[in-house]
Amino acid sequence: MVKRIGGLRRKTRYKFRKEKRSRGKISFTNYLQSFSAGDRVYLNVEPAVQKGMYHPRFMGRTGVIKGKRGKCYEVAMNDIGKGKTLIVHPVHLRRA
Repeated sequence: MVKRIGGLRRKTRYKFRKEKRSRGKISFTNYLQSFSAGDRVYLNVEPAVQKGMYHPRFMGRTGVIKGKRGKCYEVAMNDIGKGKTLIVHPVHLRRA
């Protein structure tokens, strides 16, 4: 079998790049924000934090919070008619 080279951040140089104005330290309010079950959220990746990052194919999508798992949240969404659950750190989520 062929050995796969690279991980989830492969070929994402421009996709995971920050805007010039948003570079610098990460705000604690975004890092420690809390959500409750049923909240609608946007998946917006924070490139400086690799923990709890989702696959790049879900970038910019919208989902619903199902529950909490450790420090992360379970986000439910439909992917081409199939239900999927992502485990995402709150720093990568924005309120819809």
